[in-house]
Amino acid sequence: MNSNGAVMNEWKLREQMCEIGRRVYNKGFAAANDGNISYRLDEDRVLCTPTRVSKGFMKPDDLCIVDLDGKQVSGKRKRSSEILLHLTVMKARSDVRSVVHCHPPHATAFAVAREPIPKCVLPEIEVFLGEVAISPYETPGGQGFANTVLPFVKDTDTILLANHGTLTYGSDLEDAYFKTEIIDAYCRILILARQIGRVNYYSDEKAAELLRLKPGLGIADPRLELGLENCDLCGNSLFREGYEECPPEPRVFIHPKIADSLPYKSPIEGAITPSPAPLQSYGSSSGNSSVPSGNKPSAQPSSNGHASSGGPDSEALVRAITDQVMQALQRR
Repeated sequence: MNSNGAVMNEWKLREQMCEIGRRVYNKGFAAANDGNISYRLDEDRVLCTPTRVSKGFMKPDDLCIVDLDGKQVSGKRKRSSEILLHLTVMKARSDVRSVVHCHPPHATAFAVAREPIPKCVLPEIEVFLGEVAISPYETPGGQGFANTVLPFVKDTDTILLANHGTLTYGSDLEDAYFKTEIIDAYCRILILARQIGRVNYYSDEKAAELLRLKPGLGIADPRLELGLENCDLCGNSLFREGYEECPPEPRVFIHPKIADSLPYKSPIEGAITPSPAPLQSYGSSSGNSSVPSGNKPSAQPSSNGHASSGGPDSEALVRAITDQVMQALQRR
């Protein structure tokens, strides 16, 4: 920093990083001292958040500077223990200047369940995020953990870290942060839609129309480079070959195109699964089922090929459970 302009620019970046930290904290994306943020100042200097400081209460002079190997070169507080994850992304992607890692609840729920993010549902997701990968689980903090994102980092700007949280990155602090907001909002919408009933998907053709909009917005997408005619836009993931172990398979949000190829059937999507264990009589230790054999639930196919979540069997089950509760209350 040889000029006042450079000093001022860095100070403004420090202030902006603190503001992004406040947004992360106020959104509930990082509890207590969770999460970390970084910004590449130049070729070998990266501004980052300190460890054990809440992202909602940082001050500009709390921030640290490290080199691309993670060695701290300035700052009164110790740098984040997970900075190696950020630096690994920056080394792999010269276009990335900022990285945000935190634990937004809805997206992290998908990471914990290891449920792949479905495609062909919301147009904004296809345009502003594209495909989202799930990296394998590894103990956070070391280079081994950081390396889990390498198979995916060049083809997406949004990664779910299995059993951990999210990693988003981009051209500046706000770009990296906004992708966190987008993925968590999308996951929340998916969960709400599932509670209402079902998720509807649009077609590969409509997905291709959205992808063709991206170059005009300055947004790259590897599927455009492969040629849309060669891509399964709504079904299989671009990242399947990036997993050393078996790739995460959808169990809740299953596109009809891939349903028949899965080695199991999803209970929520309506396929037949093993019957649940019999209900025990309320207050009884006999171990006998309290549901009459004729009233045990089963998956009944509906007119669209999916099992119905309603119908006579489920109504009988509800009645049986209600009778149990009422009998128990009357005995008190």
